[in-house]
Amino acid sequence: MIKIGDFSKLSKVSIRMLRHYNEIGLLVPIHVDEFTSYRYYGAEQLSTASKIQSLKDMGFGLSVIKDILNTYGDTDSLRNYLKIQHSHMKQEAEEAEKRLRLLENALKRIGDDFMNYAVMVKDIPERYVASLRKIIPSYSDEGMLWGQLYKETASLNMQTSTPCFPVGIYHNEGYTESDVDVEIQTSVIGSYKDTENVRFKTVPPITVASCIVKGPYENHNGAFEAIAAWVTANNYDFDGVMFSIYHVSPGHDPNPENWVTEVCYPVKKK
Repeated sequence: MIKIGDFSKLSKVSIRMLRHYNEIGLLVPIHVDEFTSYRYYGAEQLSTASKIQSLKDMGFGLSVIKDILNTYGDTDSLRNYLKIQHSHMKQEAEEAEKRLRLLENALKRIGDDFMNYAVMVKDIPERYVASLRKIIPSYSDEGMLWGQLYKETASLNMQTSTPCFPVGIYHNEGYTESDVDVEIQTSVIGSYKDTENVRFKTVPPITVASCIVKGPYENHNGAFEAIAAWVTANNYDFDGVMFSIYHVSPGHDPNPENWVTEVCYPVKKK
């Protein structure tokens, strides 16, 4: 048997943590002297201590580690735990990457304000478009709609106009974290039959207050503020749902720094 001090050195786990493991039933000494209360461990428990540390390094909590150790010999069960943790860690990494981009953009733009966004009023002419509208899990899932549109129209030899005005329209009454009502459109030349999900229709002309933003979509907040301030200052009213024109999108360039988006709000003169 190995005294707790020696076991701590061999396992590279502090005595304090070993006592905690004992309290929660994660790693229990094989013997506790009834007179001295000294704790003793078995050499075979070094392997368990190593597994606990490895799982902690992977981000597992102690309660989950306890469950994993109870079924450690079950390969399928262990694989399932690891897959779930991998998915969670990947999501956390994506969220951390997004926060890093926000910080980097904020650092680049220290001293700027929303007045640096140029707002203009423009008329978008009548267009004949291929349209697909669906409820999607979140705003970031819009790419799945574009994939579906091009997949369903591949056999039509569809010819896009110049400019093709690839547009994302957001129909929800307000901002929502999930179940986003999004319509995408691209302008086309010719006449085509509707597919299962894609509709061809004529879109009437519209007047918008617009602002062009370069870079990741997280940069758009300044454009929203600038348009709101411009509309208020120039005696206009908002007159419809907001949409974006993707001049350079992830489909054109995978680098977010090169994306160019025109944020548009339909407006009318008071």
